Amino acid sequence: CHNLGDFSMSVTLLLFFTIVLQKGLKENFADAQVSVVDCPDLSQEPFNFPAKGICGKPRIADVGGVPYLIPVVQREKVYDLNTVAKDIELPGAFILGAGAVSSKIVGVNAELIPIVQTKSEKKPAVNGSYIAQINPADKGCLLEKYSSKYTDCEFGLLANLYASEGQPGKVIEVKANGRTGELNFVSCLRQSLEKHYGEKPVGMGGTFIIQKGKAKIHIMPPEFSACPLNTDEDVNNWLKFFEMKAPLICQPVIVSRDP
Repeated sequence: CHNLGDFSMSVTLLLFFTIVLQKGLKENFADAQVSVVDCPDLSQEPFNFPAKGICGKPRIADVGGVPYLIPVVQREKVYDLNTVAKDIELPGAFILGAGAVSSKIVGVNAELIPIVQTKSEKKPAVNGSYIAQINPADKGCLLEKYSSKYTDCEFGLLANLYASEGQPGKVIEVKANGRTGELNFVSCLRQSLEKHYGEKPVGMGGTFIIQKGKAKIHIMPPEFSACPLNTDEDVNNWLKFFEMKAPLICQPVIVSRDP
């Protein structure tokens, strides 16, 4: 697993992060190595992102949230990634993360995997996002390139977003294998930060690859729940879970605690 950008401009702080993260990871993985490296060219295989890196004026934006989905959906909560970029004072930002599609555009509910170089005064937006939805044909997972059907940069309900200028630079590289504890990789990173920094919220965002093994991943159903979702159990019963085989490219956005 690798290539996690963070909020720091300082290599010294990045090095300190490596100590914090490695300590937490070794409690949940047989082997963990954390280091500061040059960001690989993310415009190349296997990522093929519309930007070379995840550095330069990094930001995290949490837009909307689960309360817009439960106990009943608020369909009118629709946003645009180009507007988000302006609101975080980074027009033209490269944005990645996780969210939900705009059901007004797509026609159904689905997961959105945003990978967008937002528009600037000089360039139009480049949307490299994906949609993951329930395949109506066989009820399996259907993954499609967003731009194969749509031309907008909208999303709905909620999104956890990492934004930057999309430039090369120093990033934190994390390699972990042999999971031994109960925490998954992303939860382990987040709890490591929370344990060290306490009430001070610290954020990270970026991308990593699950190179071997399997992962349990959920996809929201195409139809919103007719019954109110009042508990975590209700939500989990509504979601559809799939066991996905590696390789998987993932896009975590982590905040150690709610500020």
